[in-house]
Amino acid sequence: MPRPAKETVISKRDIGARVRELRKARDLSQGKLAALLAVAATNVSAIERGVRGLSLQQLAKLAKALDVPPGDILNGHSSPRRASGPLPHRFERIRELPRVKRRVLFEIIDAFLDKHLPTSRA
Repeated sequence: MPRPAKETVISKRDIGARVRELRKARDLSQGKLAALLAVAATNVSAIERGVRGLSLQQLAKLAKALDVPPGDILNGHSSPRRASGPLPHRFERIRELPRVKRRVLFEIIDAFLDKHLPTSRA
């Protein structure tokens, strides 16, 4: 069986760098991601360092834990459906709260911002 062209091979180091970037964008520690995956934190570290590769099943599980399509891990391009970083992830979680609890949370956030930022309301 012929080997794939070199430009189609994805290195473990590249995948590891993408996993690290996606993990940090979601404000997850290696330990917390490992807990989501039900693996040891050393496994996550080995993946991020490019020492350990991923099976298709592991890729699917990792993509689900990071809440991205598997292609984002493989090709390094974030899908346009989702902004990266911890805030969009938190906004999505807040959106899942019942309306009354969201309102309470917004009141807490507003009080915090009013205390720590200069007022600039029009």
